[in-house]
Amino acid sequence: MNDAVFPGDHFAATGLNHQHIFALADLPADLRTGLQPQPDEQRLILLGHAGRQLWDCVQAAGTGGQHPIDDYCRQTIARLFAEHLPGHRYRLLYPGKAPVNLQALGKLAGWHHTSPFMVGIDAKWGSWFAYRALILCTADFLPTPAIERRNPCLSCHSQPCIAACPAEAAGDPFRLDRCIDERLRPGSPCAYGCPARNACPVGAKHRYAETQIRHSYAQSLPMLHRWRQSPPG
Repeated sequence: MNDAVFPGDHFAATGLNHQHIFALADLPADLRTGLQPQPDEQRLILLGHAGRQLWDCVQAAGTGGQHPIDDYCRQTIARLFAEHLPGHRYRLLYPGKAPVNLQALGKLAGWHHTSPFMVGIDAKWGSWFAYRALILCTADFLPTPAIERRNPCLSCHSQPCIAACPAEAAGDPFRLDRCIDERLRPGSPCAYGCPARNACPVGAKHRYAETQIRHSYAQSLPMLHRWRQSPPG
């Protein structure tokens, strides 16, 4: 019997407005084993944000540092559990160092489909959403049914994202090497944003603020430089 109520409205008010609760016992065995749950942990909570609200909340909170979104999410989750779920223990897997497959969980939740520009896409939000936290919890929350929305790319015939990609990387298959080469090219329009992503009309009204776009892409650039200098394998 599910006797705990997840305070979803309170989480949504902080910008964490994308929420899915998995019953650990119902997860595929490979995903469940990889999480290494404790015996009393019953639920896995996937939190994300969709649209601009989270960034506005981060700015309003004055969260600074190198990773303001992650720091804000950690602080917010700790506060909300203390205020609304004081009797339930939780363990934050992400942000963190635990190896978790967020994309696999997102697909189970029905959050995204594959797009030609290698960013997950949803018929409502477009590509303007992201995974923000993954939590193991002792509470017996009611599991969330998966969202059932069709991949909007399947009915998109003009494919403006492919035409807008300077590197000619977007498409099927996505050409990751071309994308990375272009992003690392001095003066590239892809360094601090993705023209292909911006050209997609799906969910355009939810597009992030330019400051958030630049922040996110600025964080990934150093990782690409490090990868290029010493690629895996």
